Amino acid sequence: MLDYLISKQKDEFTLGEIISETGLDKLSSFQNTDYPLTVPIEEFEAEIHYAINLISDLSVLLLECKINGAVNISDLADDDTNCTIRITATEQEHELINKALKDFATKPLSYDLCEMVDEEDMVEMSQVCEEIRKELYG
Repeated sequence: MLDYLISKQKDEFTLGEIISETGLDKLSSFQNTDYPLTVPIEEFEAEIHYAINLISDLSVLLLECKINGAVNISDLADDDTNCTIRITATEQEHELINKALKDFATKPLSYDLCEMVDEEDMVEMSQVCEEIRKELYG
């Protein structure tokens, strides 16, 4: 996700544009990613196999923007570009993220990610997502 944001060489994004470019808007459910999502990065595309990973990454970036107004990507990645970005979202886009985080927090083992992650780690990840959701949306 960070490489995608850096490769765009801009300082402001809408959540809608990120959702559209990654294919999140085409999924019927975030629980089971029927096909890998693709994130365009310069000349190639990175694949994301679990939508909830992308949603949790986006929620962290949204929270950072809420708290500090922007995110310094250099603080999060091994990158020296000194890239600072801001992500804005509509009420509807915030509702989508809120709903997805809440669903994952209440039933993490129904997500396809549990194919790769053990139950204890899934529960821990769901708790972290719930904390982020509460900070973002109350």
